[in-house]
Amino acid sequence: MITQLSQLDLNKRYTYADYLSWQIKEGIELIYGKITAMSPAPVRLHQKISMVLSAKLYQHLEGLACDVYTAPFDVRLLIDDSESVVQPDICVVCDTTKLTERGCDGAPDIVVEILSPSNSKKEMGVKFNLYQDAGVREYWIIDPTYKTVLMYVLQNGKFVGLKPFVSGETIRSTVLPEFCLALDKLFDD
Repeated sequence: MITQLSQLDLNKRYTYADYLSWQIKEGIELIYGKITAMSPAPVRLHQKISMVLSAKLYQHLEGLACDVYTAPFDVRLLIDDSESVVQPDICVVCDTTKLTERGCDGAPDIVVEILSPSNSKKEMGVKFNLYQDAGVREYWIIDPTYKTVLMYVLQNGKFVGLKPFVSGETIRSTVLPEFCLALDKLFDD
């Protein structure tokens, strides 16, 4: 039985079945079949932003055919022959046939990742490519330090970045056009 990350070969490719069989206490994700350790517990501001945004999304989605989920929530993505299992900070799923007891099988419609000093390279590079390849329709990267939101919209299989949104502005989703959020409320601490 695998109980520690040190028992695994980090150069090997693994499957979702492998991932489910492990009893590892540390947070891990599987990206293109490769194991990556998750960042330690997020700081308070990260958690507050996550809670404010997920609450606003939950209120907006009430009575609609979409659901919002927050980490830890497994999102399983199959791209070519590589399996990935990630736990986005927030995701919105409008195709309920993708939902399972364990999480989401397939690309959510919206994925939100909140940066922290230890995860910005992964969120800005590796996960950007993963979410684009998987067909996530809208990807938000929130930077609490600079009070900005970068929104990428999938067009013809590639993410296109909109202008950066900053504190004092209102952001509007392209996937959920009726959903808008004043960023002052998101970054108010």
